[in-house]
Amino acid sequence: MSLAPFVQIVARGKGRARAMTLDEAQEAMTLILQGDAAPEAVGALLMVMRLRGETAEEIAGFTAALRAHVQGSLPKADLDWPSYAAGRSRGAPLFLLAARLVGQAGYTISMHGWNSHQNTDASLRDALGLAGPQVRYSPLESFSPEAFALLRLRDTFGLRSCFNTVLRMWNPSQAPATVQGVFHPSYRSLQAQAAKLLGQRDLTIIKGGGGEFERHPGKNIILFGLRDGTHIQEVAAPVLQATRRLHDVDQTIDLQALWQGSTDDPFAIATITGTAALALWTLKAAPDLQAAQDMADHLWATRHQQESLSA
Repeated sequence: MSLAPFVQIVARGKGRARAMTLDEAQEAMTLILQGDAAPEAVGALLMVMRLRGETAEEIAGFTAALRAHVQGSLPKADLDWPSYAAGRSRGAPLFLLAARLVGQAGYTISMHGWNSHQNTDASLRDALGLAGPQVRYSPLESFSPEAFALLRLRDTFGLRSCFNTVLRMWNPSQAPATVQGVFHPSYRSLQAQAAKLLGQRDLTIIKGGGGEFERHPGKNIILFGLRDGTHIQEVAAPVLQATRRLHDVDQTIDLQALWQGSTDDPFAIATITGTAALALWTLKAAPDLQAAQDMADHLWATRHQQESLSA
C-alpha cells in the first residue's frame, strides 16, 4: 500500500484537509517503518504535520506503530526515561546521577536515546560509567535502525518532525511509569493526552533543561502527566533559592568528582535530587512531592553507604 492516501488526508487543501485518526496514523507509520513508503511521501507527510501541528491521536497512532515494530526489543523496566535532547548549550547530564539515585532506591530504569550537536561535557554516553547497575542505556541506532533513520531526517529537512515526540512517547521497555522532558511547553499537554490514548497510567512531563527530564532546582516546576490514568497538573516547589541558569556554558561540572564528594556544588546537587524526587514521585515511591524530595535527599546523603551494601 502507498503512503499517498495519508498524505492526501493531511494535505488536501484548505477546508478539505484533516488530521489523521489514531488508526490511520498507526497504519501510515507502519508503512514507513516497514520501508514501504516513498521517501518523498514520508517527507511530505511529516512536514505538513509540522506546519499544521500534530494531534494527540496522530502521536498515539505513530507511537503504537513503533511499539509494535520493535516489541520485546528491550527488557522490561520499572521506569522509562527517554533522552533525545540535542541542544548545543546543555551542560553535564546531571539527570544521569538522578537516575542512579532512583536505581539505588531499588528501581530499574530503561534510558534510551540519541543526542546530537552536544559538546563533550554534555555527552550522556561518555558519562555512562556513572549510571550504576540499575540504569540500562540503549542507543537508538543499535536497537531500532528504522527509528534512527526517521530521527535523522532532521538533517535533511533542517527541522525537527513529530517523530521526536514519538520517541519520547515510545516506552520500549513497557515500563509502568515514564518520565519525559520537553523543550517547548506546549508539548506537555499533547504528550499527556497521547499517553492516555495509549493506556499509560503513570507519567510525569516537565519543561526540562535542554529538553531532558532534568529540573531547575530554583524554580517552580509545572508537572503535567497522568496519575492512575487521570490527567494531572501540579507544581513542584523550588528545592533551593537560586536565580542562575540551569546550565552555565562557562561552568564545567565534573560528575565523577561530584558523585564521589571530592567537589561540592549545591546547585548541581539540588538539580540531581530534585530531578530524582520527581522520578520517585512518578514511581509512587513516596506519597507526595515533599516526601519524594526527602527521600531523594536521603539517597544522596547515603549514596556511598548504599554502594557498599550492594558491593
